[in-house]
Amino acid sequence: MEILKTQFIQGFMRMCSDGYKLGWHERNGGNLTYRIKVGEIALIREGLDETTEDYPIGTSVPALANEYFLVTGSGKFFRNVDIDPLDSIGIIKIDTRGENYKICWGLINGGKPTSELPSHLMNHEVKKLKNENYRVIYHCHATNVIALTFILPLKDEIFTRELWEMATECPVVFPDGVGVVPWMVPGGRDIAIATSELMKKYDVAIWAHHGIFCAGSDFDITFGLAHTVEKSAAILVKMLSMSSTKLQTISPANFKLLAKDFNVVLPEKFLFDK
Repeated sequence: MEILKTQFIQGFMRMCSDGYKLGWHERNGGNLTYRIKVGEIALIREGLDETTEDYPIGTSVPALANEYFLVTGSGKFFRNVDIDPLDSIGIIKIDTRGENYKICWGLINGGKPTSELPSHLMNHEVKKLKNENYRVIYHCHATNVIALTFILPLKDEIFTRELWEMATECPVVFPDGVGVVPWMVPGGRDIAIATSELMKKYDVAIWAHHGIFCAGSDFDITFGLAHTVEKSAAILVKMLSMSSTKLQTISPANFKLLAKDFNVVLPEKFLFDK
């Protein structure tokens, strides 16, 4: 089967395009990775080249040994994924120790996987060990979320509660809340470790002054999660532009009623009195 016609490649490309159209991927900003299913690899195996050179990941992810990932490329633009996918994206395979990768398809012209590969793979490992269904890690530069990191305390409880209060669907879409990573240099092991620690508890990690990291089971769920968080942040930014105080909002008691009706568990640490 032609690789570019597979459903998972098409879904990956659509997500890149949707994020760019929303303004979350200026220049080469953001990155996306997908842990490919065994059955999907079987469909395209004849088109993969596994004789290529090994490169160090920069971290160790033994739980991902021998896994294949579809990734965006370092320095590549999301706006070009549709028009030149072979240059912009690629499939990599992790070695038997989880310490190296090789490019099996795509990323032609000397391309390499996203510079955030250590963060992505460490988060994939955390999510896989928690639930095998997690397959997508997405990083975008969501405008309003970034703006809020300049004015809200960089605390999980504060960010979660403010985002929950802005739209009734939020506690249902991300009932575990969101985590916040203080500003750190991107692309290295330190931010990868900090983010993966948060991903043990949340599906969303906010990088201060930088963007969002999201995890999910498929492209729709993961993109929808990022979209919901950013929409809530946009409402909060609009509200704060009109007034610094809320005359009314969703209360802890309201959240508990919501949780009961939608059969979700909301951590008590987010239901504090303000």
